[in-house]
Amino acid sequence: MWVHKEFRLPAFRRGFHLVTRHVCEALPELKNVRVGLLHVFIRHTSASISINENADPDVPADLEQAVNAVAPESFPYTHTIEGPDDMPAHVKSVLIGSSISIPIHDGRLCLGTWQGIYLGEHRNHADGRSLVLTLQGE
Repeated sequence: MWVHKEFRLPAFRRGFHLVTRHVCEALPELKNVRVGLLHVFIRHTSASISINENADPDVPADLEQAVNAVAPESFPYTHTIEGPDDMPAHVKSVLIGSSISIPIHDGRLCLGTWQGIYLGEHRNHADGRSLVLTLQGE
């Protein structure tokens, strides 16, 4: 079985946001997969998708602080036409990535006990983000 869906996340403020629930709700077919693989792709160059700890509420804030240190707005970027947060957002997106793949077993994502899917919203004012979900399994 193959399932391909595109859906839009709601707008989030700048930072890291757990979106595991959004992904699972957008893909009810997941519960029918005994064994498979879910590929999640974000269709933007100024946001990212990743897997990280989902238990401690300090994690998203620490992630945001760390990526801001790696790609600060104060760096002398050449590409500045879209505002001071744009080029740092592109750098963060390249470093974190635009896709993840997650194994599926018995209708559930095989995430670890403390893992969740994160949207990295790297712009100060962004609309909702589009995700492409591709599910393969039996």
